[in-house]
Amino acid sequence: MKAVLIDHDQNLVWSDVPDPVPAANEILVEVHAAALNRADLMQRAGNYPPPPGWPTWPGLEVAGVVLEAPENGRWKVGDKVCALVGGGGYAEKIVLPADMALPVPAGLSMAEAAAIPEAFTTSYLNLCLEGGMQAGDTVFIQAGASGLGMAAIQLAKAMGAKVVTTVGSEEKGQFVRDLGADVVINRKQQNIAEELAKHPVDVAMDCVAGPNLGPCLETMARGGRWIVIATLGSVSSEINMLDFFKRGVKLIGSTLRSRSSEMKAEILQDLEAKIWASLSSREIKVLIHETLPVTEAEAAHAILERQENLGKVVLLMQ
Repeated sequence: MKAVLIDHDQNLVWSDVPDPVPAANEILVEVHAAALNRADLMQRAGNYPPPPGWPTWPGLEVAGVVLEAPENGRWKVGDKVCALVGGGGYAEKIVLPADMALPVPAGLSMAEAAAIPEAFTTSYLNLCLEGGMQAGDTVFIQAGASGLGMAAIQLAKAMGAKVVTTVGSEEKGQFVRDLGADVVINRKQQNIAEELAKHPVDVAMDCVAGPNLGPCLETMARGGRWIVIATLGSVSSEINMLDFFKRGVKLIGSTLRSRSSEMKAEILQDLEAKIWASLSSREIKVLIHETLPVTEAEAAHAILERQENLGKVVLLMQ
């Protein structure tokens, strides 16, 4: 089969690799679509290696058709599934634990289905499990127009939260308002910390961090939970520790990729029960910015690097 390998110069090369062979508790999936995530860019740069046991090429979420499955299990040959994987999604085939796959929601395309697992699982893990989000909370989501932001805004609204988010343009501002965001901060025109002070946040999911993290923490509601999932704004920030501990603010570092397959499977099961019907009815939308052939993976990465996307970018295998 073929897969997208990262060469020594960080080029993405459509290359021959050995066919995967499923173990007893695994399924073999013919990949039809693989969605991009910013973690793929980090892996390409050498900063985010896949967990042990997963392929070395990128790709964290896929959709496709089951080719092989354990007897008497949930999946049968020919089933359409989407799946959260530890790596290896940019390929014609992939092997994965059977409990890390979910049915493609009724009425959704393969491209839409591929854009679900990573974004919604990351949102659920960090907002609900790490952040303890409840109905009535005020929730802050950085980069609301990204694929992750698209999922997080809708998940928070579906659970009854007020959503504050950041964007970098008026076009992206309208995009997140259409998703249900209540307060939109244009990070290029407004001071984020000053705007957050008007809307004290109970839970934040932050992919930026950097120098602005400290001032933002000082605006949180008492007992607020700020979850850092990436450091696109740089790895350093100065925090007023006196204010921090007086108000009982919790600063949490979190990644999905490092979690066990068992924990990921549990989150996926929760998501299926909570939002699959809403995905099928389009009450919760999966918004695709662009689809490209897998042989144009570098052009797809460039869209994320330039922060152009409104929603998800997806690679198509066929």
